[in-house]
Amino acid sequence: MRPEFLILFVAYLALLLAVGLTFSRRMKSAEDFFFAGRRLSSGLICVSLTASWFGATSILVSVDEAFAGGVNAIWIVGVPAVATVLLLAALFASRLHRLPVLTWSDLVELRYGRTVRHLASGLLVWYMAMLAASQMSALGLFLKDFLGVSYAGAIGAGAAVVLIYTALGGLRSVIWTDVLQFLLLSAGVLALFFHIRGASSWTSAAVRAAAAGKNGYFNLFHDFGGKGLMALSFTMAWTISPIALQRIRAARSAAAARRGLGATAAALGGFYLLVVATGVLSLPLFPERIGGTSVRPLVADIAGGRTGFVLGGLVFVAILAAILSTMDTAVNAGALVLNRDVIEQIHPRAKRRPVFWGRTATVLIAAFAFLVALKLRNILKTIGLSSEILAEGFFIPGAAMMFLKAKYPAAGLFSVCGGGGFAVLSFLESSGIVSLGLPAWPYSVPWGLAAGAAGFAAGFWVDRRRPDRLA
Repeated sequence: MRPEFLILFVAYLALLLAVGLTFSRRMKSAEDFFFAGRRLSSGLICVSLTASWFGATSILVSVDEAFAGGVNAIWIVGVPAVATVLLLAALFASRLHRLPVLTWSDLVELRYGRTVRHLASGLLVWYMAMLAASQMSALGLFLKDFLGVSYAGAIGAGAAVVLIYTALGGLRSVIWTDVLQFLLLSAGVLALFFHIRGASSWTSAAVRAAAAGKNGYFNLFHDFGGKGLMALSFTMAWTISPIALQRIRAARSAAAARRGLGATAAALGGFYLLVVATGVLSLPLFPERIGGTSVRPLVADIAGGRTGFVLGGLVFVAILAAILSTMDTAVNAGALVLNRDVIEQIHPRAKRRPVFWGRTATVLIAAFAFLVALKLRNILKTIGLSSEILAEGFFIPGAAMMFLKAKYPAAGLFSVCGGGGFAVLSFLESSGIVSLGLPAWPYSVPWGLAAGAAGFAAGFWVDRRRPDRLA
């Protein structure tokens, strides 16, 4: 343990709390709390989305996967992140900004009816809570070894701070803490790459990979089956996640949303190339980790033992920024769905006190994520299982509803039940709760999509033959 980093950790959390307190007095409506008054510029959208999507998986998992398997690690989160924002910018941003909806579930009710809305709301709340849990797991695993604190204590401290500034300041707090964290991310990722690049080379990495028998280490499509399915699952889940919709709806205009998404694609592409390159170039520097079973993130080894305080501290804070920026976004966006699609549906009077109930929903999402994080201590598995349910259960009806002009209740119901039902069973299988012989994520993705597509087609056929279907 390096005590100076503990001091840095506490100081950083205090700074984030100060931001939350700054914006806490400006919350007067649900639009203020969840959409920052709908005045976000393209620059703020880019910074916030980049910081939100470039989370723990981006740094900790991508560097480790690149170290172990080579350049094909870019498929795990790099390619799907860039593909998602480009897809949103090209096809969905303008439509979503114009639509009179606050959440995906609002649009679900317009296209598929109230029953499907309730089912979709459950999937969306579950996804956001699991995403927040994955970042809490990352925080605990990183700080446990780095600072010598307990796993539960680490995620408890981080989650408590995120909860406070998110509950107090809403999306404005999230946005402006994202700005700070984006700057720290940029400096930390660049510093980490150039530090490793100065001590290694592509040639030495190639020699070490060959000596270790790592065939295909520099082949982008090596072992593509599993990683390609991961990329597909993440792309579908992120495209219809509440995070993207919230930022698009918070933009001052559709044009600002599109420009912000385009800039996000460029920023994310640059970040992911740097972290994958860092992992590959680290191969000659850490021979003791080759073929090993270490659960300690490689970045923790670099920052904790092979750098001075300035560089190590910068990398340390950058990792914290990556984790917390995604965690706060997941908590805030999850609270939006929970408040709008669950609490207000059960308790209509909650609309009279939007900020109070928004904060209540924030607490509930954070608490549930904390409990999940205590149980599931694998970052990639946790985020993978969350994307599985949303991608398989909601992508097909979610993408289709943006182009439909009439209600198709059977199509939505059959698709969500088919794809979502399969995804839930696969999730239970992967979690060890049941044993049904179903394929584990990501190999469950084709089956879940097929079930969702078949359900949508069957329901669409039924709806088209109803003379009384609503326009």
